[in-house]
Amino acid sequence: MGILGRGGKGKPFAPGIRGVAFDLDGTLYPNYRFYFRLFPLLLAHPRFFRAFAVVRRRLHRQGSACSQTSFYREQASLMASILGKESGFILEKSERLIYRGWEPLFARIRPFSGVRETLAAFRHGGFKLGLLSDFPPVRKISFLGLEGLFDAVLSTEETGRLKPDGIPFAALARSLSLSPEAILYVGNSPRYDIAGARAAGMHTALIRRSPLSTGRCSGDGGADFVFKDYRQLQKYVLGLAK
Repeated sequence: MGILGRGGKGKPFAPGIRGVAFDLDGTLYPNYRFYFRLFPLLLAHPRFFRAFAVVRRRLHRQGSACSQTSFYREQASLMASILGKESGFILEKSERLIYRGWEPLFARIRPFSGVRETLAAFRHGGFKLGLLSDFPPVRKISFLGLEGLFDAVLSTEETGRLKPDGIPFAALARSLSLSPEAILYVGNSPRYDIAGARAAGMHTALIRRSPLSTGRCSGDGGADFVFKDYRQLQKYVLGLAK
């Protein structure tokens, strides 16, 4: 009920799909549980994290690409201008709080029910698997027990751009050795995941965990497929191979 594809309800929309790629935060695990654990850290450094949020929104809208090193320098420079600090100080603090500080808080986070089984079923079905996140994902997928299941794991920061820019999605397609049209990208953000993947030529699936939000609806970003349970996604994608 409520599972819709562009070919009609319950019908595969793209039999040429050969790869399935995923966002991470909020897509493979419930990010509200992580944010709850992160709250004391946010309270301890409110101005720093507020500046980080402002700068990330700006970088999501930015129009020019840069190298990974330049990305972190630019991010630190923008934050430094808000906070009145030196860029080097912001770089060090960002590494300590943003890129490493979360690790002790992540140990008890678990994937959504059915994620690991779904990934294993896709691999068994012959699909290539990818992961594209706006934050470095390698350590997180290790904590989640999902290491070794993906053929390509990328952070958009490595490409010098954030979603919804097309550069990270193109890099993902190259890493999977597939054309964008052969990839289904799964995410939880209509604005960043769905819009970005669609613009890059990929097919899209949107996870909505609310019991009232299954099915195509306003605000889904035009996703080809909307689901709330990974068993639904597994059934649908495996139907593409038939």
